[in-house]
Amino acid sequence: MIREVYCIQGIVQGVGFRPFVYKIAHELNLSGFVKNSISGVTIEVEGNKKSLQLFEEYLHSQLPPLAHIDTLSKTQILPTDSQGFEIIQSDHPISAKSARISPDIATCKECLQDLKNGGKYHNYFALNCTNCGPRYSIIQTVPYDRKHTSMSKFEMCSSCQEEYTNPRSRRYHAQPIACNHCGARLALSIKGEHLDLSDEEKFQNVARSIKDGQIGAIKGIGGFHLVCDATNDEAIFKLRKYKNRPTKPFAIMCKDLQQVQSFGSTSKEEEILLTSKEAPIVLIKKLPSSHNKLSGLLAPNIESIGFMLASTPLHHLLFEYLQDPIVATSANLGNEPIITNEESIYEKLPFVDFVLDFDRDIVNGVDDSVVQVIQGKKQTLRLARGYAPKLIKLPFQSDKKILALGANQKNSIAFVIDDNIILSAHIGDLDSIESFEYFQRTIQTFQGFYDFEADLIIHDKHPSYMTSKWAKTQAKERIEVQHHVAHIYACMAEFGLRGQYLGFSFDGTGYGDEALATLWGGEIFLGDQRKYWFSPIKLLGGEKAIKEPRRVALSMLFEQYTFEEMIQLNLECINSFSTEEIKLLHQSYTHDLNAPKSSSVGRLFDAMASFADLLQIQSYEGEAGLICEQNYNPNITQSFEYKIIDGAIDIAYDFFDKEIVSKFINTLVKIVVDIAKIEKLEVILSGGVFQNKTLLTLLIKKFEEESIIYYFQQETAINDGGIALGQAYYYLIIN
Repeated sequence: MIREVYCIQGIVQGVGFRPFVYKIAHELNLSGFVKNSISGVTIEVEGNKKSLQLFEEYLHSQLPPLAHIDTLSKTQILPTDSQGFEIIQSDHPISAKSARISPDIATCKECLQDLKNGGKYHNYFALNCTNCGPRYSIIQTVPYDRKHTSMSKFEMCSSCQEEYTNPRSRRYHAQPIACNHCGARLALSIKGEHLDLSDEEKFQNVARSIKDGQIGAIKGIGGFHLVCDATNDEAIFKLRKYKNRPTKPFAIMCKDLQQVQSFGSTSKEEEILLTSKEAPIVLIKKLPSSHNKLSGLLAPNIESIGFMLASTPLHHLLFEYLQDPIVATSANLGNEPIITNEESIYEKLPFVDFVLDFDRDIVNGVDDSVVQVIQGKKQTLRLARGYAPKLIKLPFQSDKKILALGANQKNSIAFVIDDNIILSAHIGDLDSIESFEYFQRTIQTFQGFYDFEADLIIHDKHPSYMTSKWAKTQAKERIEVQHHVAHIYACMAEFGLRGQYLGFSFDGTGYGDEALATLWGGEIFLGDQRKYWFSPIKLLGGEKAIKEPRRVALSMLFEQYTFEEMIQLNLECINSFSTEEIKLLHQSYTHDLNAPKSSSVGRLFDAMASFADLLQIQSYEGEAGLICEQNYNPNITQSFEYKIIDGAIDIAYDFFDKEIVSKFINTLVKIVVDIAKIEKLEVILSGGVFQNKTLLTLLIKKFEEESIIYYFQQETAINDGGIALGQAYYYLIIN
């Protein structure tokens, strides 16, 4: 007989790992025990050589859905002739510092079957098991025990208690376990008045309200969604008006994959993501309108829509009474975090007709994740429900506890502990008091999770970022990391890269080099050194130019034409202004009055949309880039001439060319590939511009034709949501 000791680290607590070990040990007639340890799980197992070999194979090949092994070490000790295999309690309390927090997971197939099998879980809107359900959203502190979650107020009935303590049950130590007899209760209110109805009647009432064109708020795992009929123009028009969201696309929720396929042209990779345990929003190209009864107001001027599947039992039960998809957008005001309680719904969103709520509190609000597929590869646009908190394992130990604060837009934060970088879920834009308070609460939450006190704080160089201002109020050592360098290092962190790379960091605008007095956004790095950049343009009116692409276009025209020549040109970016306005803007350009310089590729996309008269004023960040993406003509192969002088890339645009958008995108591809050939280094692509599916698709094809090795983020956000990760990794690598 042989006895072996396994020490396993990873996501192995609170995910059914110990019952899984218990089960396979019994199947193989092995003796010993499994227990939680300070760093993960310890297993002692005894048996013959063949059974032990099979045991180790099963550890890797038959893991529970939510479990993940990061490291496994094994030693052999003397056999003890023990009898039987058992789950035992840990010798010491679980260390908060090393406890992994599992993300919230969509309802598993087995639970969906339980929902309809007529037993105690029949039609129970909040059933779950070890393999699915809420995790991060309900946890108050670690270790992940029921008493440390918002389920603590619900006392288990004897039936649930039996399952909870049975190692052979799928609900063994499933902390949110509850049923119709002992769990949370559903509540429906109309304009604040609660209705005394059965759960079935509540779902029927909600479905009828949606069909009648009403707007409601429905509680999900991480917060409320605002919902309405996705085929009803009038309802969506009202929702846009109430939320002051003129054109920004709405995501929709569908009953099942078949319903998605009736509205969108799905690839195999997109279907896998839609039906995955994370259940993110997936951006998918709409089918032609002749086959599509979805409202045209869902995503005006955009070919793609964000689709997601019902991800909780509550959603599945609702769709038993709905035939059509529903809009499912975060319940919040602009630039505020997702709402997690009914009181705030009525306070902040008084236009809501009904609220479907339940009394299991959301401790940590979390938005829906957003992904897309480019050339068969996932790209993460928002890292949130299902994927976060996310842990990235380092090949070395950090001697400091580090807090990286990220950017001001699409904020997330990162913590470095030992050999781990832990990335928070998407927090959002920090442009409101509520969002900034949420940012601070998230820091406090993770400090509590990991018994964390930072030795070092890392923040962006931009002095006006709320993150930078907050960092300067902390009595801690701190360093600044340049925004676009952080983009490159975020990609390096995801792939564990070190050394020299050719990094293309393209985004909207970011604080550049103070000495150059230029906002960056079109930077090309050789290692950490900026070697190439796009010739700066002036942003007339500063931040106003970001919202009005026509101002960026006007600035580019001022470089070539006098004021008198300008007003004779027949371009919509000129015609949309009065002569007096153009005169004032020309003075601003000439005298550098509120006209900061920017090398941003994002702003160049704005200008192209304006010259092509696709968009003169945008209602949300990146709208011009999305519209350019939709209007690319694959039959156009020409590009503009360009030259590089002392590192500055100068493009010879034809502002009157009807195909200016397609030729501009082709020019960007040519510039990136040409420089990659010159520098002969592996390529990193990062920054919000590379969310442009057309641009990235063309680049990937070219890279593969030319055998150029390239990297872009797939599991972490390629936009500013990845900045905190890059800040942390930059410090770790250079030190």
